[in-house]
Amino acid sequence: MTVSFVCFDIGYTLLYMQREVTYRQALKEFGHQIALEVIEREFHLTDKLFMREYPGIFLKPRKVYMPTYLGLMNYRLGLGIDVCQLDDCWEEIKQNTDPYWLPFDGVREVLDELKRRSIGMGIISNWDWTARDVLTAAGLIDYFDPILISAEVDSNKPDARIFELALQKAGIPADRCLYIGDNYYDDAIGSRKVGMKPLIINRFGKLGVEEIEDCPVIGHLSDLFNHIEFKERKSYGKQS
Repeated sequence: MTVSFVCFDIGYTLLYMQREVTYRQALKEFGHQIALEVIEREFHLTDKLFMREYPGIFLKPRKVYMPTYLGLMNYRLGLGIDVCQLDDCWEEIKQNTDPYWLPFDGVREVLDELKRRSIGMGIISNWDWTARDVLTAAGLIDYFDPILISAEVDSNKPDARIFELALQKAGIPADRCLYIGDNYYDDAIGSRKVGMKPLIINRFGKLGVEEIEDCPVIGHLSDLFNHIEFKERKSYGKQS
């Protein structure tokens, strides 16, 4: 496929939370020493379970899903901690961690290479009103135009509308646009509704996404260069 534009999700596509490190610190407060790589694996598996079984749950208030989320994860870790007390401790640690969101290794290099090839870049993300601040703090916001945030446009992935708005603002046809995200059920299903080609990024290989058979899965953002051909961007009459 030849593309002239690439749209990205934000969380766990471009940026990651320092949740594993901070959660490990919280567990230490309760007398538990768990290896960081084990915690990373359990967060990943719990994320994928919730994405698959409870679509849209992460758009709910945190208190709606977090007790169940942590309870399940801690069960698999073999822990019997009061999740409410643990969560309060974790929240305090997180509030003292700045920045909390960081770019994955290699993200800037990929974005720079796309820019060098005259490939347009945009954002389509289910996020609240903090999205632009997070992108700014990470030093990435200037790479992207347009930026479509669900809270700002009152439309959430996988609804087609947020993808259609992005195409309209970018002024490009869907068959020239690639969409990259980490949630098959929001990102691949949603982008396909408007004719975009999706790629799913999963940094644990096929772990947690074994059911995905109809969409390419990449392990690192730079792997996108192995799946598509690039063509210099044409002007399609960009709309405001």
